[in-house]
Formats: sequence, C-alpha cells, structure tokens
Amino acid sequence: MQPSKLLVLWRRAFCVAVAISALAALPSGRPAAATESFPFNEELLLDAKPMRGSKRVPMLEIRPDGAVLIDLWCNSVQGQLVVAANTITVLTGPKTDRACPPERLRGDEDVLSALEQVTTWRREGDDVVLIGPQSLRFHRATN
Repeated sequence: MQPSKLLVLWRRAFCVAVAISALAALPSGRPAAATESFPFNEELLLDAKPMRGSKRVPMLEIRPDGAVLIDLWCNSVQGQLVVAANTITVLTGPKTDRACPPERLRGDEDVLSALEQVTTWRREGDDVVLIGPQSLRFHRATN
C-alpha cells in the first residue's frame, strides 16, 4: 500500500476512535443535545451557485444512521458521518468515475477534501455549517 494511502487510512481510523471515545465519555451514554439537532434524515445543499453549464450543486443525503451519499459537482461518494455533540468526522469511500470537465473534477476534489477535514459543526438557523480549515455551509433542500 502506498504511504500516502496508509496515512489517510490511519487518519480516518484515528478520527473514528476519537469520535467513539467522545460518545463513550457522555454521562448518559447518549449524545448531547447538539447531536439531537443534527439534521439526520435530511438532504442538505452546499451554499454555492452551480458551475457554468450545469444545474448541479453538491449535496449531502444524510440517513438516520449517519450513512451519507455525497453528490459532488460531478461524481458521488458514499460515506459515514460520526457525530458526537458538536464534533463531526466525515469518512468517505471511493468516488464514482464519471467523465466531467476538469473544473468540475477539481471542484469535486476541493469539496471532498474540505469535508474530510471538518472537525466540528453548528446550526445557524436552518443552515448547517461544517467547520474545518475551510468551512462549508449547507441548507436544507426544498423540493
């Protein structure tokens, strides 16, 4: 296995261990009130305009168990959200392999990288802000 892939796997395993430890440290054994307000079972759209020539905007489809489908500018990724109080870890799997213009592929990488680096989250009204080196603001999908 390549050293860079091993480092990514180690980092993800470490983040999961930290999140599980945080859950275990909660007094009642259930997540704090902030976790209850996390928008599980929702679809969230990235607060961004579509790229030129497309109507698509990155979206998170979050299931009640934390499984998440991440639709990016071009491709999609299955993942898992681990939420404990205001701490969040985003674990991702492999991307689909659609043919897209280079700017959308770069956008996919940028959004995916930002998601993998988030560490905390907060609600701002109906919006959810995922916070890391680069914060991402999402709002509820209104279909």
